[in-house]
Amino acid sequence: MENPYEQVHQSILSRIINNVERLNESVSTLNQELQHINARNVNLELMGQMCENYHKSAQFNMKTTGHQREPL
Repeated sequence: MENPYEQVHQSILSRIINNVERLNESVSTLNQELQHINARNVNLELMGQMCENYHKSAQFNMKTTGHQREPL
């Protein structure tokens, strides 16, 4: 005798499998986008460090040459 709920179970399992496959695709896409964002952030971080180093260097040079003034 066949299980009367077998078709319902199969249908539910099929929907779950399809949803998990779609979720996996979405997570993969999200991971790729995050990798791109992280790559861009590395460049921004480097630029920020360069600006900070330039500022420190300029402050040091102004202080040693006696041209540094107090902020207004």
